[in-house]
Amino acid sequence: MIGPSHGGHRTSRPARSRRPRRRLVALALCLPLALLPACGLDTTGGDPGVSPFTGVEGPDGPVLAVKVDNVAPARPHTGLEDAAIVYVEEVEAGLTRLVAVYSGTVPARVGPVRSVRESDLELLAQFGRPALGFSGARSDLLPEVRSSPMLAVAPEDAPGAFERDTSRLAPHNLYLDPEAVIEAAGNPSTSRDIGFRFGDPPPGGEPTGEYTVAFPGTSVGFRWSEGDGRWEVFFDGEPAGSTAGGTLGAATVVVQYVTVRPSEYADRGGYVTPYTETVGEGPVVVLRDGRAYTGDWSRLSAGGGTRFTDGGGNRLTFAPGQVWVVLAPVGDEG
Repeated sequence: MIGPSHGGHRTSRPARSRRPRRRLVALALCLPLALLPACGLDTTGGDPGVSPFTGVEGPDGPVLAVKVDNVAPARPHTGLEDAAIVYVEEVEAGLTRLVAVYSGTVPARVGPVRSVRESDLELLAQFGRPALGFSGARSDLLPEVRSSPMLAVAPEDAPGAFERDTSRLAPHNLYLDPEAVIEAAGNPSTSRDIGFRFGDPPPGGEPTGEYTVAFPGTSVGFRWSEGDGRWEVFFDGEPAGSTAGGTLGAATVVVQYVTVRPSEYADRGGYVTPYTETVGEGPVVVLRDGRAYTGDWSRLSAGGGTRFTDGGGNRLTFAPGQVWVVLAPVGDEG
């Protein structure tokens, strides 16, 4: 699965699963903190004052998730360098969008902001009642978003929290003010254990200079920078820039191979919306410190976190700092 020490790895196009659609009928059942162990979340570990999202000391605060555009006209992005976690997920036409998660530290501006998808409800349930900044949703999906545990905030809910950048073309020009969205949300959950573990590198691993995940219509790559001690991010083979300057990068990259199947929804162009299943189990590759570690992930319920383990069942530890999680279609990983 992993390339040689002087090279890297590129995934081939994985085969798709055609499992029957599962409805999210009980997202809220496992959300109370008292029920978390029963829902499969390992609540051990963690130090007071250390973020369970990054393993770094710092202020805690309300959790904010933002749906972020990721097509070429949306780049460079704004505010992603301040996120604790960035998820990469497949959307229509084989493209990707991002979910940036913040807690304790927020930038002045994040975007471009885009619409939510059905599988975001399952993904974000592990955070409890986070604020969600987004630009909208399909009319038949929006009631599910509004009735979910998330505190959803769109431009119609808080017009002053969103603004258009006239130097860019719509729809890739909507940005939000994180503090204003959090205020409009009311009382979002603060950070909690979602299964990440931080510490010294686990034993083993293979020296790896780069790793690329191929989606049907785009690619997301990571290249180890020894000097910066991080994995630089690449979209479609180009460095992922920030409007603040420089290239985006992560201390740890989690390539989580998941089932991506068709949902019941389609966009205006007729493309069926993919549903990314983040409850279940599958293979994982964890990139840290210039090495790749293979193992497995397991998440028993939407309200619980995800365990990442090696072949012996030991927890795979992450390097402290920002974490990128690529939800890659499972199949032929190479």
